[in-house]
Amino acid sequence: MSFATMMAAAKASAQVEIEAGWGQGRASFGGLVAAVLLARLSAEVPSDRRLRSMSISFVGPVAPGLATLETTVFRSGKSVTQAEARLLQNGGVQAVLLASYGAHRESAVRVPSALLSEIPVPAAGRPMPYLPGRMPEFLQQFEMVWSEGGFPFSGQDKPDFMGSVRFRDTSVPFTLEHFVALVDTWPPSVLPMMNTLAPASTLCWTLELLEEALDPDPAAWWHYRVCTDLAADGYGHAGARLWAADGRLVAVSRQTVTVFG
Repeated sequence: MSFATMMAAAKASAQVEIEAGWGQGRASFGGLVAAVLLARLSAEVPSDRRLRSMSISFVGPVAPGLATLETTVFRSGKSVTQAEARLLQNGGVQAVLLASYGAHRESAVRVPSALLSEIPVPAAGRPMPYLPGRMPEFLQQFEMVWSEGGFPFSGQDKPDFMGSVRFRDTSVPFTLEHFVALVDTWPPSVLPMMNTLAPASTLCWTLELLEEALDPDPAAWWHYRVCTDLAADGYGHAGARLWAADGRLVAVSRQTVTVFG
Protein backbone atom coordinates (compact mmCIF):
# COMPACT_ATOMS: atom_id res chain seq x y z
CA MET A 1 0.00 0.00 0.00
CA SER A 2 1.49 3.36 -1.05
CA PHE A 3 1.41 6.65 0.85
CA ALA A 4 -1.33 7.93 -1.44
CA THR A 5 -3.37 4.77 -0.92
CA MET A 6 -3.16 5.10 2.87
CA MET A 7 -4.29 8.73 2.61
CA ALA A 8 -7.24 7.77 0.42
CA ALA A 9 -8.22 5.04 2.87
CA ALA A 10 -8.10 7.48 5.81
CA LYS A 11 -10.33 9.96 3.97
CA ALA A 12 -12.87 7.26 3.13
CA SER A 13 -13.06 5.35 6.41
CA ALA A 14 -12.49 5.57 10.15
CA GLN A 15 -10.09 2.63 9.91
CA VAL A 16 -6.82 2.45 8.00
CA GLU A 17 -4.09 -0.12 7.61
CA ILE A 18 -0.70 1.35 8.59
CA GLU A 19 1.70 -0.20 6.12
CA ALA A 20 4.93 -1.91 7.14
CA GLY A 21 8.11 -0.37 5.75
CA TRP A 22 7.46 3.04 7.34
CA GLY A 23 9.14 2.24 10.63
CA GLN A 24 11.03 4.70 12.82
CA GLY A 25 12.54 2.52 15.53
CA ARG A 26 9.73 0.68 17.26
CA ALA A 27 7.10 3.11 15.95
CA SER A 28 5.77 4.13 12.58
CA PHE A 29 7.05 7.38 11.06
CA GLY A 30 5.49 10.36 12.86
CA GLY A 31 4.97 12.29 9.64
CA LEU A 32 2.90 9.42 8.28
CA VAL A 33 0.80 9.34 11.48
CA ALA A 34 0.15 13.10 11.27
CA ALA A 35 -0.73 12.83 7.58
CA VAL A 36 -3.22 10.01 8.21
CA LEU A 37 -4.96 12.04 10.92
CA LEU A 38 -5.13 15.13 8.71
CA ALA A 39 -6.50 13.05 5.85
CA ARG A 40 -9.30 11.84 8.11
CA LEU A 41 -10.05 15.38 9.31
CA SER A 42 -10.34 16.61 5.73
CA ALA A 43 -13.64 14.76 5.48
CA GLU A 44 -15.01 16.76 8.43
CA VAL A 45 -13.88 20.30 7.58
CA PRO A 46 -15.59 22.71 5.11
CA SER A 47 -13.77 22.76 1.79
CA ASP A 48 -13.29 26.56 1.82
CA ARG A 49 -10.95 26.34 4.83
CA ARG A 50 -7.29 25.50 4.65
CA LEU A 51 -5.06 24.18 7.40
CA ARG A 52 -3.42 27.05 9.27
CA SER A 53 -1.76 25.18 12.13
CA MET A 54 -1.60 21.75 13.73
CA SER A 55 -0.11 20.29 16.88
CA ILE A 56 0.39 16.59 17.46
CA SER A 57 1.39 14.63 20.55
CA PHE A 58 2.83 11.18 20.01
CA VAL A 59 1.40 9.33 23.01
CA GLY A 60 2.66 5.85 22.13
CA PRO A 61 4.25 3.95 19.26
CA VAL A 62 1.96 3.38 16.27
CA ALA A 63 2.60 -0.12 14.93
CA PRO A 64 1.99 -1.48 11.43
CA GLY A 65 -1.53 -2.85 11.16
CA LEU A 66 -5.09 -1.67 11.58
CA ALA A 67 -5.68 1.70 13.27
CA THR A 68 -8.92 3.44 14.22
CA LEU A 69 -9.32 7.16 13.58
CA GLU A 70 -11.67 9.28 15.69
CA THR A 71 -12.48 12.92 14.97
CA THR A 72 -14.20 15.73 16.87
CA VAL A 73 -15.10 19.14 15.44
CA PHE A 74 -15.14 21.46 18.44
CA ARG A 75 -16.49 24.47 16.60
CA SER A 76 -16.99 25.57 13.02
CA GLY A 77 -17.74 29.28 12.76
CA LYS A 78 -18.03 31.70 9.84
CA SER A 79 -14.37 31.36 8.92
CA VAL A 80 -12.53 29.14 11.43
CA THR A 81 -12.87 25.45 12.28
CA GLN A 82 -11.17 23.86 15.28
CA ALA A 83 -10.96 20.07 15.30
CA GLU A 84 -9.19 17.07 16.81
CA ALA A 85 -8.24 13.65 15.49
CA ARG A 86 -7.03 10.61 17.43
CA LEU A 87 -5.38 7.41 16.32
CA LEU A 88 -6.15 4.32 18.39
CA GLN A 89 -4.62 0.85 18.38
CA ASN A 90 -5.30 -2.02 20.76
CA GLY A 91 -7.88 0.07 22.61
CA GLY A 92 -5.47 2.89 23.47
CA VAL A 93 -4.80 6.37 22.08
CA GLN A 94 -1.42 6.49 20.36
CA ALA A 95 -1.54 9.99 18.81
CA VAL A 96 -3.67 13.12 19.19
CA LEU A 97 -3.74 15.96 16.64
CA LEU A 98 -5.31 19.39 17.11
CA ALA A 99 -5.86 21.40 13.95
CA SER A 100 -7.03 24.92 13.12
CA TYR A 101 -8.50 25.67 9.70
CA GLY A 102 -9.38 29.11 8.39
CA ALA A 103 -11.02 30.63 5.33
CA HIS A 104 -9.87 33.91 3.82
CA ARG A 105 -11.00 37.10 5.56
CA GLU A 106 -10.68 40.66 4.34
CA SER A 107 -7.90 42.54 6.16
CA ALA A 108 -5.90 45.72 5.70
CA VAL A 109 -2.87 44.06 7.26
CA ARG A 110 -0.43 42.25 5.00
CA VAL A 111 3.17 41.38 5.92
CA PRO A 112 4.90 39.16 3.36
CA SER A 113 7.43 36.57 4.47
CA ALA A 114 11.07 37.02 3.51
CA LEU A 115 12.38 34.96 0.61
CA LEU A 116 15.24 32.53 1.17
CA SER A 117 18.29 34.56 0.13
CA GLU A 118 20.38 31.65 -1.15
CA ILE A 119 18.35 28.71 -2.44
CA PRO A 120 20.26 25.42 -2.05
CA VAL A 121 21.13 23.46 -5.17
CA PRO A 122 20.41 19.80 -4.31
CA ALA A 123 22.75 18.53 -7.02
CA ALA A 124 25.62 20.28 -5.23
CA GLY A 125 24.78 18.90 -1.77
CA ARG A 126 25.56 15.66 0.05
CA PRO A 127 22.89 13.01 -0.53
CA MET A 128 22.12 10.92 2.53
CA PRO A 129 22.22 7.27 1.47
CA TYR A 130 19.70 4.81 2.82
CA LEU A 131 21.47 2.13 4.85
CA PRO A 132 19.13 -0.80 5.67
CA GLY A 133 19.35 -1.87 9.29
CA ARG A 134 21.15 1.32 10.33
CA MET A 135 18.52 3.92 9.48
CA PRO A 136 14.75 4.25 10.02
CA GLU A 137 12.79 2.30 7.40
CA PHE A 138 10.69 5.26 6.33
CA LEU A 139 13.74 7.11 4.95
CA GLN A 140 13.76 4.81 1.92
CA GLN A 141 10.65 6.70 0.79
CA PHE A 142 12.49 10.04 0.51
CA GLU A 143 15.44 11.74 -1.14
CA MET A 144 17.40 13.94 1.30
CA VAL A 145 20.39 16.17 0.55
CA TRP A 146 22.47 18.06 3.14
CA SER A 147 23.71 21.55 2.23
CA GLU A 148 24.88 22.66 5.69
CA GLY A 149 25.83 20.85 8.90
CA GLY A 150 26.55 17.20 9.53
CA PHE A 151 24.67 13.95 9.17
CA PRO A 152 23.14 12.37 12.29
CA PHE A 153 25.64 10.62 14.58
CA SER A 154 28.65 12.21 12.87
CA GLY A 155 30.20 13.69 16.05
CA GLN A 156 29.88 17.38 15.13
CA ASP A 157 30.73 20.19 17.57
CA LYS A 158 27.43 21.93 16.85
CA PRO A 159 23.83 20.87 16.20
CA ASP A 160 21.61 22.06 13.34
CA PHE A 161 21.67 21.62 9.59
CA MET A 162 20.05 22.63 6.32
CA GLY A 163 19.03 20.54 3.35
CA SER A 164 16.49 19.64 0.69
CA VAL A 165 13.92 16.85 0.55
CA ARG A 166 11.31 15.26 -1.70
CA PHE A 167 9.45 11.96 -2.07
CA ARG A 168 11.18 9.34 -4.19
CA ASP A 169 7.87 8.47 -5.82
CA THR A 170 7.09 11.48 -8.01
CA SER A 171 4.41 9.72 -10.04
CA VAL A 172 1.43 10.76 -7.89
CA PRO A 173 -0.10 14.21 -7.24
CA PHE A 174 1.48 16.16 -4.38
CA THR A 175 -0.99 16.87 -1.56
CA LEU A 176 -1.12 18.58 1.83
CA GLU A 177 -0.56 15.19 3.46
CA HIS A 178 2.63 14.70 1.40
CA PHE A 179 3.84 18.11 2.51
CA VAL A 180 3.25 17.46 6.22
CA ALA A 181 5.13 14.17 6.00
CA LEU A 182 8.05 15.91 4.25
CA VAL A 183 8.46 18.40 7.09
CA ASP A 184 8.79 15.62 9.66
CA THR A 185 11.30 13.64 7.60
CA TRP A 186 14.28 15.41 9.14
CA PRO A 187 15.98 13.99 12.26
CA PRO A 188 16.17 15.84 15.59
CA SER A 189 18.48 18.83 15.30
CA VAL A 190 20.95 17.59 17.94
CA LEU A 191 21.72 14.19 16.41
CA PRO A 192 24.74 15.44 14.40
CA MET A 193 26.50 16.02 17.74
CA MET A 194 26.33 12.35 18.69
CA ASN A 195 29.02 9.92 17.55
CA THR A 196 27.21 6.68 18.34
CA LEU A 197 23.74 5.46 17.42
CA ALA A 198 21.07 6.22 20.04
CA PRO A 199 17.27 6.40 19.99
CA ALA A 200 15.49 9.73 19.69
CA SER A 201 11.83 10.52 19.15
CA THR A 202 9.44 13.43 18.88
CA LEU A 203 7.32 14.12 21.95
CA CYS A 204 5.22 16.87 20.40
CA TRP A 205 5.28 18.80 17.14
CA THR A 206 3.62 22.03 16.02
CA LEU A 207 3.41 23.14 12.41
CA GLU A 208 2.16 26.47 11.01
CA LEU A 209 1.39 26.69 7.29
CA LEU A 210 2.00 30.16 5.89
CA GLU A 211 1.26 29.69 2.22
CA GLU A 212 -1.99 28.48 0.69
CA ALA A 213 -0.69 27.25 -2.66
CA LEU A 214 1.75 24.36 -2.29
CA ASP A 215 3.91 23.49 -5.29
CA PRO A 216 1.89 20.85 -7.18
CA ASP A 217 5.02 19.43 -8.83
CA PRO A 218 5.78 16.13 -7.01
CA ALA A 219 9.41 16.33 -8.19
CA ALA A 220 10.00 19.76 -6.63
CA TRP A 221 12.52 20.08 -3.81
CA TRP A 222 11.64 21.62 -0.45
CA HIS A 223 14.35 23.33 1.60
CA TYR A 224 14.63 22.94 5.38
CA ARG A 225 16.72 24.65 8.08
CA VAL A 226 16.58 23.86 11.81
CA CYS A 227 17.95 25.74 14.83
CA THR A 228 18.26 24.31 18.34
CA ASP A 229 17.04 26.57 21.15
CA LEU A 230 18.03 24.29 24.02
CA ALA A 231 19.07 20.70 24.61
CA ALA A 232 19.56 19.31 28.12
CA ASP A 233 18.48 16.52 30.45
CA GLY A 234 17.51 14.21 27.60
CA TYR A 235 15.23 16.68 25.79
CA GLY A 236 15.76 19.02 22.86
CA HIS A 237 13.78 22.05 21.72
CA ALA A 238 14.17 23.31 18.17
CA GLY A 239 12.52 25.49 15.54
CA ALA A 240 12.65 24.96 11.79
CA ARG A 241 11.56 26.62 8.56
CA LEU A 242 10.63 25.12 5.22
CA TRP A 243 10.86 26.94 1.90
CA ALA A 244 9.42 26.08 -1.50
CA ALA A 245 11.67 25.58 -4.54
CA ASP A 246 11.29 29.26 -5.46
CA GLY A 247 12.43 30.45 -2.02
CA ARG A 248 9.01 31.24 -0.50
CA LEU A 249 8.73 30.52 3.21
CA VAL A 250 5.80 28.09 3.46
CA ALA A 251 5.94 26.60 6.97
CA VAL A 252 7.31 27.09 10.47
CA SER A 253 7.83 24.03 12.65
CA ARG A 254 8.62 23.47 16.33
CA GLN A 255 9.49 20.19 18.05
CA THR A 256 10.20 18.88 21.50
CA VAL A 257 12.22 15.67 21.21
CA THR A 258 13.51 13.06 23.60
CA VAL A 259 17.08 11.87 23.18
CA PHE A 260 18.25 8.63 24.80
CA GLY A 261 21.98 9.17 24.75
